[in-house]
Amino acid sequence: MIKNITENGNYKTVHLADQTALRQIVEEVVNQTPVIDIHTHLYAPEFGKLNLFGIDEILTYHYLVAEMFRYTDIKPEKFWQLTKEQRAELIWKTLFVENTPLSEASIGVLTILKELGIDPNTTDLKEIRQFFKAQNITEYVSRIFEISGVSEVIMTNDPFDAEETEIWERNLALNKNFHAALRMDRMLNNWKTASVEMKQAGFAVEEKLNDKTIRETRRFLDKWINKMKPLYMAVSLPDDFSYFANDTRNQLIQKVVLPIAEEYELPFALMIGVRRSVNPALRVAGDGVGRADVKSLEKLCAESPDVSFLATFLSRENQHELCVSARKFSNLMPFGCWWFLNNPSIISEITRERIELLGTSFIPQHSDARVLEQLIYKWKHSRKIIAESLFENYEKLLKIGRFVSRKEIERDVKRMFSGNFQNWIKPLTKKAAVENNG
Repeated sequence: MIKNITENGNYKTVHLADQTALRQIVEEVVNQTPVIDIHTHLYAPEFGKLNLFGIDEILTYHYLVAEMFRYTDIKPEKFWQLTKEQRAELIWKTLFVENTPLSEASIGVLTILKELGIDPNTTDLKEIRQFFKAQNITEYVSRIFEISGVSEVIMTNDPFDAEETEIWERNLALNKNFHAALRMDRMLNNWKTASVEMKQAGFAVEEKLNDKTIRETRRFLDKWINKMKPLYMAVSLPDDFSYFANDTRNQLIQKVVLPIAEEYELPFALMIGVRRSVNPALRVAGDGVGRADVKSLEKLCAESPDVSFLATFLSRENQHELCVSARKFSNLMPFGCWWFLNNPSIISEITRERIELLGTSFIPQHSDARVLEQLIYKWKHSRKIIAESLFENYEKLLKIGRFVSRKEIERDVKRMFSGNFQNWIKPLTKKAAVENNG
């Protein structure tokens, strides 16, 4: 049985048959609870052409590009000579017409079409294109958020991207449901180039990390934190990242990033395990995965107890170690099933493992969406898995006689979908008055 709590505090007992009522309640709560998508590559509509949407963007997403090359003899160099529309047509023909779309990425495309009211059996790409071309972007963004159950998204914002920074410099009022995250990949992973660009931008930095360069680098971050008002700082790191090395990246982390994190009370998100350009011919679709060293993350958490860390690993083999590390460090928040892990079988395993080790003290998913409509399928698919994982554990409680209330289920899901993140970013900053829309 499951015990529901009514508004007046009285208890109403519902007897379950084969746990059907419990499952129904869990699925209902999971499907109806808004989520804050804490890591995406989306842009607010005010960013113009950087805000990607529509069927051609969906079809030319790098997941589908890599998959297409397994079914066709076309060479990468010829593929990249095609226009985006031609590439989309080739991918559509190859993966959705000539072959059964069974992969998670291709099923995701059909999920998007179905949820938007487009027949997933259609083979007419021209007809599908007409639907997307007819959309008003402002209204369309709201519709996608409503369908996916997403209340807010966190963007990925690069202060070294000239196209993006030009828009930031306009000081536009952005859609309130889009928030910034200050991405630090270029600075931490390619300091030689980043230092030249910072110098050209008026910051007196040198390739050598002397005291003046450290001060100027912090001034550079001061500028962009106050400009973007990010909710956290973030970096994507290779599988061989080691915080035990005395290299330039670690010196920047120690002397710049961590002091900034403490000063502004900004969490630092680490996404670890990518192997860039395993197959350079595939461009962005050519990255791979490698197992990383979790001990480096533990060293960071131990040496900086006043810094809040968000962390996700790309390798499935790192997930158990991450959970154990989170049990030892209260300043560590595991989040999401990143990139190559965003497949139902793996999401299921990781979510169950995290619940068993961490209860609800983690963030189960983020979409990593680069195209607006991907919010639909990534959250629809993930919600189903999260609901099933929660149900299994609530069912265990019922079997040993511990009642569960709907109020408890609602509290747990809200915590996992938004509350844990909201608590992690409070207080938001000392210098930048960031509005928390939660």
